[in-house]
Amino acid sequence: MHSDTKTIDQFLAENPDVDVSESWERCWGILTDIKNTIASRFSGLQLEPACRDREYYTSPNGEFEGSFQAWSGGDCEWLVNSWLGNRKASILDMNATAYLGQDTDVPHFVMVFGTIPKLFFYFDFMPRRNLLVDSGYLDKYYAPINDEYLALRGHSNFQWSVSHGPYMRALVNPSTQSLMADLNNTNISILEDYARSMLEHWLKWYDEAQPVPQSERPALRDTDHMLRRLCYERDPMNKLATKVFGEQGVQEMLTLRMGEAQMRRVTTA
Repeated sequence: MHSDTKTIDQFLAENPDVDVSESWERCWGILTDIKNTIASRFSGLQLEPACRDREYYTSPNGEFEGSFQAWSGGDCEWLVNSWLGNRKASILDMNATAYLGQDTDVPHFVMVFGTIPKLFFYFDFMPRRNLLVDSGYLDKYYAPINDEYLALRGHSNFQWSVSHGPYMRALVNPSTQSLMADLNNTNISILEDYARSMLEHWLKWYDEAQPVPQSERPALRDTDHMLRRLCYERDPMNKLATKVFGEQGVQEMLTLRMGEAQMRRVTTA
């Protein structure tokens, strides 16, 4: 099988016991700093109550460990900083994600570092309009980053990683980077520089955004919430987590990760 389409299980089977602790420390530090930068721009953020015992947790068998922290408030509906995996056995999934509220239609911010144990990187400005017909939205948020996108996409250190999940492939848009590379500090630095540049774009867009008309916000909220639900429910990584946490355990994790309680609160408010 071509390496672009190898599954996570296949990569792990080839190198199942690599200690990735140093890479976790660096990547987690980058993601946490980016989360903190985002959090500093939004007032009123509060830690989701269900996360209070999830700052650090382990699977029942001790095979996996992780952290899941999520905040909401103001015009940041769901800000997530989390990691899950085994730092002594090759596998890590780490992310910083910001789903905005409906005051604006600025794209959501999604960033993932992973190890399998090759370095994995996913970055996305999740669109909130149909890019196939809303060319104004496309030109506003995706054309300005085109050169930077192509520079990283064409970098010889990285190769494309194809998700085996059809829904995850449906999410691919002109900002999506889904890349793999050798796990080393040089490649992490290249990706860090890219992510910080994208963060600057994103924060500037938010600062300059025009408000969404009140009449359009309920429909935008419904779409935002459905995206949140499906992105977590259809993530192929759930299959791996199920082997460790069981079906019920993974369902409980998904309910928390997508922020089901938070979505219910704002919908019924």
